[in-house]
Amino acid sequence: MLRSAAFSAIRRASARPNVAAKNAVYQAARGMASAASGDSVTFEFCDKTFEGYNIDIPSRSITLTKEEAISMYREMQMVRRLEMAADSSYKHKLIRGFCHLCTGQEAVPVGLEGAIVKEDAVITAYRCHGFTYMRGAAPFGILAELMGRKEGVSKGKGGSMHMYAPNFYGGNGIVGAQVPLGAGIAFAQKYNNEKTCTFALYGDGAANQGQVFEAYNMAKLWDLPVIFVCENNKYGMGTAAGRAAANTDYYTRGQYIPGLRVNGMDVLAVRQAAAYAREYAINGNGPMVLEMKTYRYGGHSMSDPGTTYRTREEIQHMRSTSDPITGYKHRLLEAGVISEEDLKAIDKEAKKIIDEALAKAKAVPEPDAHELWDDVYVKGTEVPYLRGRVPEETHYYNVD
Repeated sequence: MLRSAAFSAIRRASARPNVAAKNAVYQAARGMASAASGDSVTFEFCDKTFEGYNIDIPSRSITLTKEEAISMYREMQMVRRLEMAADSSYKHKLIRGFCHLCTGQEAVPVGLEGAIVKEDAVITAYRCHGFTYMRGAAPFGILAELMGRKEGVSKGKGGSMHMYAPNFYGGNGIVGAQVPLGAGIAFAQKYNNEKTCTFALYGDGAANQGQVFEAYNMAKLWDLPVIFVCENNKYGMGTAAGRAAANTDYYTRGQYIPGLRVNGMDVLAVRQAAAYAREYAINGNGPMVLEMKTYRYGGHSMSDPGTTYRTREEIQHMRSTSDPITGYKHRLLEAGVISEEDLKAIDKEAKKIIDEALAKAKAVPEPDAHELWDDVYVKGTEVPYLRGRVPEETHYYNVD
């Protein structure tokens, strides 16, 4: 019934200007309306927002304060602007090496952070800039790190794939390797009797790794408080998910672990699912698998144009019908949470903050060469020496 109403809205809008048609598409994707009352606002989800495997789905409504609702819009704009700055800097050769952007996937880090507490842990793969920011790193530190500057979050030595923040364990460059690490973090949380959990994220391209299933097994054996999150953006590098996986219902692949498929382009749905999974895990029920159905607008990395294995029309269709920021903007306006003018002010402020952070990061020098030997070992635990490229570059520790 909801779907019929949604498609009727699209048909009615087809004879109107393009703006009206786009609004109808976004409304169809949401499926249901929202209502504001006092300082809070309630949003409804359509019946396709969640799909469960061996578990009930979360509530189809979510209530937030207006401040919380506006904050999520602001944070998605910040992540989008941060990635735009990284894109531009890479093209101007200020950033070298690998650089994986999450443009289009902003709802996942923002929605996730809105559902958890600072004491919870997050670990992900190399598309990590948005998570690094949401876990508390400043845009300046992230951009400085991307450019290899000494005041970056990893002192200019980690780059795009190795960024850290409080209870954020990276940024990991080895495909799938962060998943068992996430199970290990959850083991420590359970061992220490903490009322916290770990979100271990990976992409659909990593979902076939053996270590992922090993982590599933250990997590269920010990009922660890870990939520395995597959960010399914439809392509593992340049390979469509269906060409690489016999089963693309990633939320069912835990077998003995319950799962939930989520509309990962809807920041509210991500928040609702993450809160639901967290509550399940911290109350001794063990792990859960979440599949976030999302989409990246750019290529796998900056070296990938992203159009050799998919059409430009497909990308434009996703931008025009499923963009997480535009879609959420319509919901806020529809609910009367904020005015169009105030949203534009938020957009302008986000651009200003990122532009200033970028300018500041550009002015920071690179680390000195001698700092390459620092932070390899914790002080007091160093080996006698570390070899360089040639014998003359051997570095000796603890030598006065």
